Amino acid sequence: MGDSLRTLPFVLVALLLGCLMVPVGFVQHAEAESSDDALAAEGLTLVALRNDTMDLNQDGEPDAIRIVVILNTTSEWSEIELRLFGTHKDKEVREDRYMAFTGQSNASLVYDSWSEGEHSLRLDFIDKDGDKITSVALPTYVLKPALQTPQITLDLDAPSWIETGDDCNINRIFADETGPRYDASGIRTFSGAPFTVLDNQTILDCSHWPAGDYLLKEAYRNDLGQVTESWLNLTINNRPAPAFSLDVFGNQNNTDEPCLITMIPNMIDVDFTTFEKIWTVQGTVLDGNSSTSFDCSVLPAGVHLVTLEVINNEKIRTVHGVNLVRLPGLDLTDEEAATLPSRSFGDETQTKSVGWFSIGTLGLVVSIVVFVLLVRVKDESAPDGLRDLGPTPMILADGSPDAQGMPTLTDEEGILWRQHPDGTTDWWDSQLRIWHKW
Repeated sequence: MGDSLRTLPFVLVALLLGCLMVPVGFVQHAEAESSDDALAAEGLTLVALRNDTMDLNQDGEPDAIRIVVILNTTSEWSEIELRLFGTHKDKEVREDRYMAFTGQSNASLVYDSWSEGEHSLRLDFIDKDGDKITSVALPTYVLKPALQTPQITLDLDAPSWIETGDDCNINRIFADETGPRYDASGIRTFSGAPFTVLDNQTILDCSHWPAGDYLLKEAYRNDLGQVTESWLNLTINNRPAPAFSLDVFGNQNNTDEPCLITMIPNMIDVDFTTFEKIWTVQGTVLDGNSSTSFDCSVLPAGVHLVTLEVINNEKIRTVHGVNLVRLPGLDLTDEEAATLPSRSFGDETQTKSVGWFSIGTLGLVVSIVVFVLLVRVKDESAPDGLRDLGPTPMILADGSPDAQGMPTLTDEEGILWRQHPDGTTDWWDSQLRIWHKW
């Protein structure tokens, strides 16, 4: 009796363990039998099902699972699809394999881990009509990522100091193995550029972007929730306007002598040959002349405003001009002498003596005229009550002559001239402070 009591606890423990183990074995066996029965109904037999962990990047950690399936069919021809599902953090991916065979055949599916953590696997058998035959639950594995996570890089290829028109490229480096692998590609977004950027533009040409500060950002998120982004600060400075001067050879020479106006670049390491050049005389564009010089010997006697406008490749322009004086030649025909302005020869100018009598007579006449102008008064009933003192002086606030924006020139005799747009000229009367038509 004592021995029986002593052995009773061991018997009870054994019975308890047996009760715990029997249901598990029963469930596993029932699941196997259920899967086998479903496959058998389709004339298929699951000969073997094997799961192997793999280390694809050889870092010592498992990152992929290989599933090997061996099937046997009693039909003349069988068609079936294997679908391997992997679930990680509520995100599910799928790998498919199609089988068409007779007799016995095998297939292999590889599940690549796309994130670190637990991955639950399931294998579904699908018939040719797309209906599920059965499903087999596979183990849960703790895996490292086997696929490259999304990456974006904006790489600038440009000088350290960028000006408009400089060579400027932005290389967009993008990679995502996970999204395309499991049909979970996401959307790329690009912001900060002055123009729309498409996904297929791997290189952005920023050579023609307007000057300014740019904060570029590209972001990506696939359907598995993986995100990445890249930032780039970019400053494009305004290119300075063309700097040049005009060199005049033969200025104030006779019309029968050479005359040349030449552009002199004042910028180091700047090629002016590709720049647009527009010459004008008195506002009229000289068509056909895009060179760096202008032959001004073709201009007649007079004052001429010659301008040169230079436009660089970025449409930035600069205008310079010179007032060019061309004097009549020494040997003029009668017709030329009648139409061209007369020329003063200074001390060499030939004069005729009119005598003291003539001078006295002229002085008397002038005195009488001046007296009449000074003593004559208007009628007190006139509206203004002021005497007519002649033309109103044409001077500015500082007392200088008002040229009204016209080009001016002081000749060798000290006389100030101005030229109208139609080519006519006036000379300045410093006594009356008015302009006289020539």
